[in-house]
Amino acid sequence: MNFLLIPDKFKGSLTANEVINAVSKGIKKVDGTSTIYSILASDGGDGFLDAISNSISTHEVEIETLDPMGRLIAATYLLNENNDTAYIELAKASGLELLKEEERNVMQMSTYGTGLQIKDAVSRGIKTIYIGLGGSATNDGGIGIANALGYVFTNKAEEELKPIGANLGAISKIKKRKFLKTFASVKFYAVNDVDNPLFGTKGAAYVYGKQKGANEEELQILENGLIHLNQLVGEQLRKNFAFIPGAGAAGGTAYGLKTFLDAEYLSGVNFLLQLAEVPKIIETKNIDYIITGEGKIDSQTIHGKLVNGVVNMAKRFNIPVVAICGKLDVNEKELQKLGVETVLQTYNPEKGVQYSMDNAASVIVELIAGHFKESR
Repeated sequence: MNFLLIPDKFKGSLTANEVINAVSKGIKKVDGTSTIYSILASDGGDGFLDAISNSISTHEVEIETLDPMGRLIAATYLLNENNDTAYIELAKASGLELLKEEERNVMQMSTYGTGLQIKDAVSRGIKTIYIGLGGSATNDGGIGIANALGYVFTNKAEEELKPIGANLGAISKIKKRKFLKTFASVKFYAVNDVDNPLFGTKGAAYVYGKQKGANEEELQILENGLIHLNQLVGEQLRKNFAFIPGAGAAGGTAYGLKTFLDAEYLSGVNFLLQLAEVPKIIETKNIDYIITGEGKIDSQTIHGKLVNGVVNMAKRFNIPVVAICGKLDVNEKELQKLGVETVLQTYNPEKGVQYSMDNAASVIVELIAGHFKESR
C-alpha cells in the first residue's frame, strides 16, 4: 500500500517529523513493503516557515525587531529573491511562544514587531509577502503592524496611542503617514485556516482571548474595542471586512492586514499543500491512505486547521483519511462533519495526560499498527 503522511506537531510532545517517524514505524510493523511519502505542512500558524523551506528554495533573514511586549529580539523570515517574495510567520515576532505563562497579558500585546519584519522585507525590494497567521499572543486588530508601516492611531486629544489591544476603544482618528505609499505596490497575502469573524461569540476575543491571558472583564473590553475599530474604519476608511470568514484570525490581525494593506486571504493548508505539490503526489504515486493529525482535535479543527484542510483535499481524490491525535474533544456529530475514516487517540484516561505526552511516539506506533492490522 502507498501512504501519504501529513501531520501537524503534537504541541509540547512531538514535532511533525517525530509524528511522521512514529506513524511510519507503525505502518512498517504491519507491512514492511508499504511505500510511505511524507509532507511537512502547516495551516499558516506555527511551522509555516518550516513548511515553506521544505517545499521551495529560500534563504533565511534575521533582523532585530520587537516581541509582543515590545522587548528587543532577533526574529527570522524567508526570502525568495528570484521572484521578489517574502514569507513571514506572525508567531516569530508576535507569538505566544515568545512569552512565559505568567507574561501572557493580551491587553498589552502588539503585532508591531511583525510590522517591522514586513517593513524590512519591503526595504529589500520585495513585491509579494505571505504572512502566516496563528500562534499569536495579540488581540490588537492588526493595528500594531499598521503602526509599524505608517498608520497612526490617535485619541480625542490627538495623542498617538500605543498599538495594543487595551487601546482599541480609545482610538478617535486613523491617520496615514506619507511613506505608506511605499507599500502600495506590494501584494500581501494573509495565510490562515480559521473562519472566525472579527467580533461576536465566535470572534477573535471570545474564542482566543482566554488562552492569551484575558479574564472575563478584559474579553469584553477587547470585544468592544474591535467593534469600535471596525466602526471607525467604516467611517474614516470606508471599509468593512469584520465578517469576512477569517477576519478574526490571530487576534484580528487578518482583519488589519486586509483593512490597512489590502491583503488577500488564502487557505494556509491549500496554499502549502499546493506548494509541496501534494495533488501531483496523490495522482502519480497511487496513494491508498492519507494519515494526518495534531495534538488536539476539537471544534477549532473543524473550523480550520491542518487536519480539516487535508481531509478536504483528500475528498477531491476520494482517498480515505486516518487522523491521529493526542486528545479527541469533539462529539460524534462533529466527528462525522470532519469527514475522517477514523480518529486514533493517544490519550489514556487511566494513565493521565503526562504519560500520554511523554510516551506519544511509542503509543502512535502501536495505534497505527493495530488499526491497519485490523483493516487488512
